[in-house]
Amino acid sequence: MTADADRTAPAFRRWQAVDTAGGGLPLDLGLYAVSAVFAAVTAATSTLLPHRAWGTLATIGYALAALAAGQLLARRRRPGTSLAGLPARWAVTGFAWAATALLPVVAQSMQRAAGRTDRAQEEVIVVEHAGARLAEHGTPYLGHDAIAALPPAEQLLGYTPYQPGMALFGLPRAAADAWWTDARVWFALVTALALAAAVLTLRATAGPGAPRREAAGLRAVQAATVLPVCALTLATGGDDLPVLALCLLALALAAAGRPGRAGLAVGVAGALKLFAWPVAVVLVCWAVTRRAGLRTALGALGLPVLALLPVLLVDRDALVENVLQFPLGHGLVTSPAQSPFPGHLIASALPAGRVVAAALLGAVAVAIAVWLLRRPPRTAATTALICGYGLLAAILLMPSTRFGYLLYPIALLVTAPALALAERRPEVAP
Repeated sequence: MTADADRTAPAFRRWQAVDTAGGGLPLDLGLYAVSAVFAAVTAATSTLLPHRAWGTLATIGYALAALAAGQLLARRRRPGTSLAGLPARWAVTGFAWAATALLPVVAQSMQRAAGRTDRAQEEVIVVEHAGARLAEHGTPYLGHDAIAALPPAEQLLGYTPYQPGMALFGLPRAAADAWWTDARVWFALVTALALAAAVLTLRATAGPGAPRREAAGLRAVQAATVLPVCALTLATGGDDLPVLALCLLALALAAAGRPGRAGLAVGVAGALKLFAWPVAVVLVCWAVTRRAGLRTALGALGLPVLALLPVLLVDRDALVENVLQFPLGHGLVTSPAQSPFPGHLIASALPAGRVVAAALLGAVAVAIAVWLLRRPPRTAATTALICGYGLLAAILLMPSTRFGYLLYPIALLVTAPALALAERRPEVAP
């Protein structure tokens, strides 16, 4: 499987035809218009107050972005116009992300600092508490007995179902109580830096087709920023966005032929959240085909293990309780991640449903493992596709899952064309 094979695949060609029609502006207009409707419905009907607050601001932002995209599309039909190219589309995308994600982050953080208790989802509070515990006790986790001693209404917030590195985002709040120490502000900053590095990496790759590569990169950035599932998640919770951005940076580095740096990027993501671990494994399989498996694995697998060692030494039982027992449904309280996907429906409706769902999830994992052994990915684009489809299957089959987790497969799959166009293949001797 080669980069050329990825570029000529029927699915890639069909997507490219839709994506590039009208210079990409019709799809931009549709994205912003549909997103405006989604935000308006969220503002009017959501039962979660942070979501409603996001929807109120985001509706205006998406509407203005749709209006700008419509103006660019109209200008494109005028001969000799220079205001409907990629720079203008990038400008609208930047405005849309600022208006629908960054502005709500700042607004909700400031309102929360002023005393509003309904301007953050639980994961923000959990991360900040984890940062305070890390600074005070050397571990972000509470043990089983400590969680059991909490009032029943507070036991859910006592769990930290993340990797130890996620607690670093909570350290600013442990140092000072201000709007800028809100964990979401730091989620947004790391996300922006990682995505900027990914874009610059793809732009720096040599080869023909730079305008097509640039357009595909823009679409990938839109999928990771202005898509409502991403903008909403960043504004109200946000912990998934830096993980996703670091995974995309790792794939961009892989496309640029930098396996060691790709391993470091995905390793940092894996030190934050388990969702990055499958990406790390597939990326190592890609690196093996480049004779760089060990170099990539040192970062991709070594960094998450290194992050676990200190907390493992401080309190092993607390680590197991938070990172394994709670996500698997064996904690003192049930995870609120209950989106009605097949895995959750099977687990809740069938006798021994959790066992059935776990068996299906295991079967998918085995099938992907066999596929990787028989046909390891030889391009970054193929790596992204395997990760995207694999995570989509996992999200659909997990007994406890969230609708927002779909941001991972969506962004990975949409990024694959940009990676294919930027792919730097190893030189082959004649």
